[in-house]
Amino acid sequence: MKAILCSQYCQPDDLVLADVPDPVAGPGEAVIAIKAAALNFFDILMIQGKYQIKPPFPFSPAAEVAGVIESVGSGVTDLKVGDRVVASCGHNGAREKIALPAAGIVKIPDNLDYDRAAGIIIIYGTALHALEDRASPKPGETLAVLGAAGGTGLAACELGKLMGLKVIACASSEEKLEFAKAHGAELTLNYAKEDLKEGLRKLTGGKGVDIIFDPVGGAYAEQALRSIAWEGRFLVIGFAAGDIPKMPLNLALLKGCDIRGVFWGAWTRQNPEKNRANLEKLVKWTAEGKISSHVDRTFPLAQTADALKVLAGRQAMGKVILHP
Repeated sequence: MKAILCSQYCQPDDLVLADVPDPVAGPGEAVIAIKAAALNFFDILMIQGKYQIKPPFPFSPAAEVAGVIESVGSGVTDLKVGDRVVASCGHNGAREKIALPAAGIVKIPDNLDYDRAAGIIIIYGTALHALEDRASPKPGETLAVLGAAGGTGLAACELGKLMGLKVIACASSEEKLEFAKAHGAELTLNYAKEDLKEGLRKLTGGKGVDIIFDPVGGAYAEQALRSIAWEGRFLVIGFAAGDIPKMPLNLALLKGCDIRGVFWGAWTRQNPEKNRANLEKLVKWTAEGKISSHVDRTFPLAQTADALKVLAGRQAMGKVILHP
């Protein structure tokens, strides 16, 4: 089978399309013939050796896949050949087939296409965990989402609205803000044109934002924290801007606020049953049209480098999908 391989830390253009042996389902496993593999910003960091998880070489990027069960190993009773499924794999999704533990594979209904299914797991899983488990949300509170048109940001806008929060989308262009508004945001702020701290304070009538969802980091993080309401919650999601901010801790003291880390990957390993329930709920919501799982664009497997460069340039609004 074909696979995109990272054999040493490299840039997207250095990845290689190669032939590797087909996987075999071991006990408790199933082999998925992959129809769609979703990419995320951390795939770029992973191939560069800058991510906290460092798989052994050679590995493939892409951490979430959707496809069809091709074979099952001994002891697997709840999956059969031909089932349409989705699964998180951590890495190795950019290939034609993958063997994964059956316990982590979830069936998808016939009315949910593979592209949208593949894009559900990480961005919506992260956003749901962040807002449901870490943010202590109360209906009617304000939620400011930085990078609101990116994958995780868009998921936070949609889920925030579903949870009864007043969503403020923050992004760097009017096009991105209009897109976020079509996906659950009530108010918008262009931080390329307007001061983020003052803008958020103005939009909240001087009170400040109750919950800040920050997958961007960089210089915007401190500005956003300075706009937080008394006893607000600042959610640390990631650092798409590249720089990990150094926050002045006196702000946490003066605002009586919390800075809360959101590490979805580690949480899933400690709470596998809750994570599976979350994924089943997200699959159902997507099939019902309650969340969009919007796909920005798709690429054939051979063009994985181009797909990753779209993410690196922060050009994507929604998910970038590979078609093995």
